[in-house]
Amino acid sequence: MSAHHCGMVAVIGRPNVGKSTLINAVMGRKVSIVTAKPQTTRHRILAVHTTADAQIIFVDTPGLHRNAGKAMNRLMNRTAASALADADLVLFVSDATRWTTEDDDVLKRMETCRAPIVALLNKVDKVHPKEKLFDALRVMSERYNFAEVVPISAQKHDNLDQLMAMIPRYLPESPPLFPEDMHTDRSADFHAAEIVREKLTLLLHQELPYGLTVQVERYLTEKSGVTIHAVIWVERDSQKGIVVGKNGGVLKKVGRAARLELKEQLHCPVHLELWVKVKSNWADNETDLLSLGYDAP
Repeated sequence: MSAHHCGMVAVIGRPNVGKSTLINAVMGRKVSIVTAKPQTTRHRILAVHTTADAQIIFVDTPGLHRNAGKAMNRLMNRTAASALADADLVLFVSDATRWTTEDDDVLKRMETCRAPIVALLNKVDKVHPKEKLFDALRVMSERYNFAEVVPISAQKHDNLDQLMAMIPRYLPESPPLFPEDMHTDRSADFHAAEIVREKLTLLLHQELPYGLTVQVERYLTEKSGVTIHAVIWVERDSQKGIVVGKNGGVLKKVGRAARLELKEQLHCPVHLELWVKVKSNWADNETDLLSLGYDAP
């Protein structure tokens, strides 16, 4: 009988490089919200993938930020750094189509990491002509002494089966740390808040999503379905008007999109009520961040 392997796999990279998309793809379910905007992932989220001979505990982390001006950005950087320190294996995700100074910054932070690091060159489906991919793989392997360099497309699911077969080789022999039916360490109300924030981020213009957060105040499961009351916190009165929209139009759109997705995921009717409130400068106040459920590694 082969040994059972189990361990923590930190998924690290600059913002908006496809870390959450990768985790959702290998899990076959939505564990982390995804948008095209940076800073979508703000929390450390565990995604637990269990098979007969391995349990892979992916740690989805916020993107490492070069300019950590606000308390929230500093907290997110600390969260990502603590995931690195605890990892048995690190997956360093970068974009096959472009390398940036932020990628350099992340790579520098990993130089003190004791765990093996596998470089994942993501979005290879966007590399044309395909000969360019061989150059990209060669350049990546010269950047650092990676354990392996693996080309993938998280969105198209290219090469993910090979990646999942490879990971257990780097994990210690250990019994499972979590029950086999557990998929994430995050609660249902946390996930509901994240779905609402995802819909807000998708609908609102460029800057505003960084100035808002969502907190579920009530999550009630009954025979008739699930009732959720959530507060959307913004930093200024002017932002409140934008989130509510003319005649409440924006809030209604967000509420409907979130409710439909939650209904599909939970397989039951969902009653969702949203309020918008102002908490001045919450994103630069560590006490406010902790009260709103942000991690403090």
